[in-house]
Amino acid sequence: MNRKVGTDSEGDEMTAEALPSWFYPPADGWVAEDLDRLPPEAPRRLELVDGALIVMSPQTKFHMRVIDNLIRVLRSAAPEGFDAVREMTVTLGRRQRPEPDIMVVRETPGAGLDRTTYQPDEVVLAIEVVSPDSEERDRKVKPERYAQAGIRHFWRIENENSHPVVHVYELDHTTGAYVPTAIEREKLRLTVPFPITVTMRELLS
Repeated sequence: MNRKVGTDSEGDEMTAEALPSWFYPPADGWVAEDLDRLPPEAPRRLELVDGALIVMSPQTKFHMRVIDNLIRVLRSAAPEGFDAVREMTVTLGRRQRPEPDIMVVRETPGAGLDRTTYQPDEVVLAIEVVSPDSEERDRKVKPERYAQAGIRHFWRIENENSHPVVHVYELDHTTGAYVPTAIEREKLRLTVPFPITVTMRELLS
């Protein structure tokens, strides 16, 4: 008997046989390296969180605008040897390879442009722009994993009535957890991980 797994766009029930073969995990479960071995027909944006393969949903215009503008600001403010990247994963462990919306990374000389992931000691800032389908992961699960991996700075950006609000966190090395340092609704002005000033209006311009 076919196992029912959901409905298609017309409301008809789908069965397990309708799923592509790559969708099924290996016998010992998904590991970080598997994301580089998926076939071309697999979705372009996938992440691995707690051993679960997650397909990311289409982004909203708010999400796209905030990421595009913040990338520009961060690249302009970052000192030499740092870069701001998007749609790249960070390998936190064997079964942890999440994809922050933005990362500020230390670029290793000679690393090349063909890399697909970063290591946590290369990441100085991870940023998540919260979407309705990722609220639980962006607010709870992923920040905890970033902190456990030693990523010092984390920002969470919320959409409050189409207005970006930036929640700023820094790692407390004595507890191994993030502590909140600011909630900004008008202007973000920070000195770490490097000096940066940006208004929320700029993020939606």
